[in-house]
Amino acid sequence: MKYMIMLFGTQQDYDAMAGRPGAAPGWTGADVARLAEFMESWWAEVVESGEAVDAQGLTAPVHARRIHLRDGVPVVTDGPYAETQEVLAGYNIVECASFDRAVEIAARLADTPHPADAQLAHEWYVDVRPVATGAEDSIA
Repeated sequence: MKYMIMLFGTQQDYDAMAGRPGAAPGWTGADVARLAEFMESWWAEVVESGEAVDAQGLTAPVHARRIHLRDGVPVVTDGPYAETQEVLAGYNIVECASFDRAVEIAARLADTPHPADAQLAHEWYVDVRPVATGAEDSIA
């Protein structure tokens, strides 16, 4: 079965990692390099185990657009959105024998490095969900 491991972030997180001044201290180049090294190592182990399917990071929320209908007309709103702080920052899709194994793989992300003095805009977590293979799976 395939599972999606979803990572979340905020615009503040993206700004801090880019070293932009703001409420949170900016990350140093070394901080960002540690994070990248950790993520590359983690994913390499998933690839080596044969459980890797796909992985992508997403750009900062400021580059997002939300589209909804108002009176039947599409309305586009630029991100980030005041209604939500956290957004999907990236995802990994794994294919493994069980939900427990997918959780085990995702749990390694709990120790993702960040600067010791970083004030994260949210509690760090990841979500794991089975990938639906048909319409009946998505409503079950």
